Amino acid sequence: MADNPLLDHTRIYHNPRCSKSRQTLALLEENGLAPEVVKYLDTPPSPAELAALVKALGCQVRDIIRVKEKEYKELGLDNPDLSDDQLLQALSANPRLIERPIVTHDGRAVLGRPPENVLTLI
Repeated sequence: MADNPLLDHTRIYHNPRCSKSRQTLALLEENGLAPEVVKYLDTPPSPAELAALVKALGCQVRDIIRVKEKEYKELGLDNPDLSDDQLLQALSANPRLIERPIVTHDGRAVLGRPPENVLTLI
Protein backbone atom coordinates (compact mmCIF):
# COMPACT_ATOMS: atom_id res chain seq x y z
CA MET A 1 0.00 0.00 0.00
CA ALA A 2 1.02 3.58 -0.50
CA ASP A 3 2.28 6.04 2.04
CA ASN A 4 -0.33 8.39 0.63
CA PRO A 5 -4.01 7.41 1.09
CA LEU A 6 -4.84 9.17 -2.20
CA LEU A 7 -3.06 6.34 -3.98
CA ASP A 8 -4.50 3.41 -2.01
CA HIS A 9 -7.34 2.63 -4.38
CA THR A 10 -7.97 2.55 -8.09
CA ARG A 11 -8.58 6.01 -9.46
CA ILE A 12 -8.46 7.52 -12.92
CA TYR A 13 -7.94 11.21 -13.54
CA HIS A 14 -10.26 11.29 -16.51
CA ASN A 15 -11.27 13.61 -19.31
CA PRO A 16 -14.30 12.02 -21.00
CA ARG A 17 -13.62 14.04 -24.17
CA CYS A 18 -10.18 12.41 -24.58
CA SER A 19 -10.09 9.16 -26.56
CA LYS A 20 -7.01 7.86 -24.68
CA SER A 21 -8.73 8.53 -21.38
CA ARG A 22 -11.89 6.71 -22.52
CA GLN A 23 -9.82 3.77 -23.79
CA THR A 24 -7.91 3.58 -20.51
CA LEU A 25 -11.12 3.59 -18.47
CA ALA A 26 -12.55 0.83 -20.68
CA LEU A 27 -9.39 -1.28 -20.20
CA LEU A 28 -9.66 -0.95 -16.43
CA GLU A 29 -13.32 -1.97 -16.51
CA GLU A 30 -12.62 -4.89 -18.88
CA ASN A 31 -10.12 -6.15 -16.31
CA GLY A 32 -12.64 -6.12 -13.48
CA LEU A 33 -11.76 -2.82 -11.88
CA ALA A 34 -14.28 -0.13 -11.01
CA PRO A 35 -12.06 2.90 -10.55
CA GLU A 36 -13.06 6.10 -8.87
CA VAL A 37 -13.43 8.49 -11.79
CA VAL A 38 -12.06 11.95 -11.10
CA LYS A 39 -13.11 14.40 -13.78
CA TYR A 40 -10.09 16.54 -13.10
CA LEU A 41 -11.23 19.41 -15.31
CA ASP A 42 -14.27 19.81 -13.02
CA THR A 43 -12.43 18.96 -9.77
CA PRO A 44 -8.76 19.86 -10.23
CA PRO A 45 -6.27 18.06 -8.01
CA SER A 46 -4.52 20.20 -5.42
CA PRO A 47 -0.81 20.93 -5.75
CA ALA A 48 -0.18 18.39 -2.94
CA GLU A 49 -2.22 15.72 -4.75
CA LEU A 50 -0.34 16.43 -7.97
CA ALA A 51 2.99 16.18 -6.11
CA ALA A 52 1.94 12.76 -4.77
CA LEU A 53 1.01 11.63 -8.29
CA VAL A 54 4.33 12.81 -9.72
CA LYS A 55 6.18 10.92 -6.97
CA ALA A 56 4.14 7.76 -7.60
CA LEU A 57 4.71 8.07 -11.35
CA GLY A 58 8.45 8.34 -10.72
CA CYS A 59 8.78 11.33 -13.00
CA GLN A 60 9.35 15.05 -12.93
CA VAL A 61 6.54 17.62 -12.73
CA ARG A 62 7.31 18.76 -16.29
CA ASP A 63 6.65 15.20 -17.51
CA ILE A 64 2.93 15.58 -16.78
CA ILE A 65 2.49 18.96 -18.47
CA ARG A 66 0.76 19.16 -21.83
CA VAL A 67 3.20 21.51 -23.53
CA LYS A 68 1.12 21.91 -26.70
CA GLU A 69 -1.77 23.60 -24.91
CA LYS A 70 -1.92 27.36 -25.50
CA GLU A 71 -1.90 28.04 -21.75
CA TYR A 72 1.56 26.52 -21.48
CA LYS A 73 3.16 29.39 -23.42
CA GLU A 74 0.69 32.02 -22.23
CA LEU A 75 1.56 31.29 -18.59
CA GLY A 76 5.29 31.15 -19.30
CA LEU A 77 5.57 27.59 -18.06
CA ASP A 78 8.38 26.95 -20.51
CA ASN A 79 10.59 29.05 -18.19
CA PRO A 80 13.21 26.61 -16.85
CA ASP A 81 13.63 28.73 -13.70
CA LEU A 82 10.15 27.87 -12.41
CA SER A 83 10.19 25.66 -9.34
CA ASP A 84 8.22 22.43 -9.03
CA ASP A 85 5.94 24.19 -6.54
CA GLN A 86 5.21 26.93 -9.06
CA LEU A 87 4.49 24.35 -11.75
CA LEU A 88 2.22 22.35 -9.44
CA GLN A 89 0.29 25.51 -8.56
CA ALA A 90 -0.11 26.30 -12.26
CA LEU A 91 -1.32 22.78 -13.04
CA SER A 92 -3.86 22.85 -10.23
CA ALA A 93 -5.15 26.24 -11.41
CA ASN A 94 -5.12 25.17 -15.09
CA PRO A 95 -6.02 21.46 -15.14
CA ARG A 96 -6.19 21.35 -18.97
CA LEU A 97 -2.39 21.32 -18.78
CA ILE A 98 -2.29 17.99 -16.90
CA GLU A 99 -1.34 15.03 -19.08
CA ARG A 100 -4.08 12.43 -19.09
CA PRO A 101 -5.16 9.99 -18.00
CA ILE A 102 -3.32 9.24 -14.80
CA VAL A 103 -4.33 6.01 -13.04
CA THR A 104 -3.55 4.97 -9.48
CA HIS A 105 -3.86 1.43 -8.13
CA ASP A 106 -2.47 -0.16 -4.97
CA GLY A 107 -0.08 2.67 -4.25
CA ARG A 108 1.32 2.97 -7.74
CA ALA A 109 0.52 5.26 -10.63
CA VAL A 110 0.91 5.21 -14.40
CA LEU A 111 0.12 7.51 -17.28
CA GLY A 112 -2.38 5.91 -19.66
CA ARG A 113 -0.49 6.86 -22.80
CA PRO A 114 -0.77 4.42 -24.39
CA PRO A 115 -3.82 3.02 -22.57
CA GLU A 116 -2.13 -0.40 -22.28
CA ASN A 117 0.25 1.12 -19.73
CA VAL A 118 -2.43 0.57 -17.08
CA LEU A 119 -2.06 -3.18 -17.48
CA THR A 120 1.26 -2.89 -15.62
CA LEU A 121 -0.70 -1.89 -12.51
CA ILE A 122 -3.06 -4.89 -12.42
